[in-house]
Amino acid sequence: VLDFGWPDMHTPALEKICSICKAMDTWLNAAAHNVVVLHNKGNRGRLGVVVAAYMHYSNISASADQALDRFAMKRFYEDKVVPVGQPSQKRYIHYFSGLLSGSIKMNNKPLFLHHVIMHGIPNFESKGGCRPFLKIYQAMQPVYTSGI
Repeated sequence: VLDFGWPDMHTPALEKICSICKAMDTWLNAAAHNVVVLHNKGNRGRLGVVVAAYMHYSNISASADQALDRFAMKRFYEDKVVPVGQPSQKRYIHYFSGLLSGSIKMNNKPLFLHHVIMHGIPNFESKGGCRPFLKIYQAMQPVYTSGI
């Protein structure tokens, strides 16, 4: 059993997606009778990230027998998972696919957030606005939360 969990409604780091796919591929290639069972507590979006990422990964590395299973994975993904995924989860699957194909290169230089500008405040409440706040995560850990 391997636990690759990450917080609900978040997207895992691309390194984590790669680790999950590599672990699945290693296990499946170890013996013909090996299978992978995915379990998810929470919404189906996290499961969808893993299934979609592995479908892209297996296009490159899978054996012929595993490639045949891609049809079943694709059907499951389209029927059960796609309508639920968060936009960030879908975006990270595209990033991962781009990394695998070579069309996207990872930038390992650090990024620094210097400021955030909000132009206007949405009117979510009948009293003329909302109470926005900013929460910044680094490696899935909150490092800053602004006041309301």
